[in-house]
Amino acid sequence: MVDWDVYLVTQASLSADRTTDEIVAEAIDGGVGVVQLREKDRTARERYELGLELRELTREAGVTFVVNDRVDIAQALDADGVHLGDDDLPVPVARELLGDDALIGRSVSTVEDAREAAAAGADYLGVGAVFATGSKDDIDDDEYAVGTDRVAAIAEAVDIPFVGIGGITTENATEVVEAGAGGVAVITAITRADDPAAAAEALQHAVERSQ
Repeated sequence: MVDWDVYLVTQASLSADRTTDEIVAEAIDGGVGVVQLREKDRTARERYELGLELRELTREAGVTFVVNDRVDIAQALDADGVHLGDDDLPVPVARELLGDDALIGRSVSTVEDAREAAAAGADYLGVGAVFATGSKDDIDDDEYAVGTDRVAAIAEAVDIPFVGIGGITTENATEVVEAGAGGVAVITAITRADDPAAAAEALQHAVERSQ
């Protein structure tokens, strides 16, 4: 059973000079339910080596661990799954490679894309960017602020779980969940926080108030 409430996406360049494994360990202490290894500016080898540490941390804590984009790295790390974007392998191909038990996510920003991803066999969606974000690194270049009305429309259109991502903070997380998201995915709300554990816990409480 996946805990979607608070979903952490890692990015060392947005982590206030702290190591990703330190932030992940603290975020897990604060209640994060899913950790995604992102680190798009690192080589495949570097992502793999960092992933070994994160896989150990998440496995010990019983936290779901997924890899952004790279099906091969997800396989090598025995991750719980992979999260795919528009430029990555199609969902059915990832399913064939990773197997029926793998968790396969898909980034979407429209109702049509959400329906297509669900029909293709995605297990969950990342919907966004919900709000304008302070850093372009937080979202892909082709994403934009879709707002909570789009979140609500996607909630009506698909039956699979999804998390909202993009510009989400403790202050606006409740709006995203009230609109129909199963939880919130964040980078800087945790990675740049003075206390990542406290930030994760605050987000958890905000989500719980909205459910």
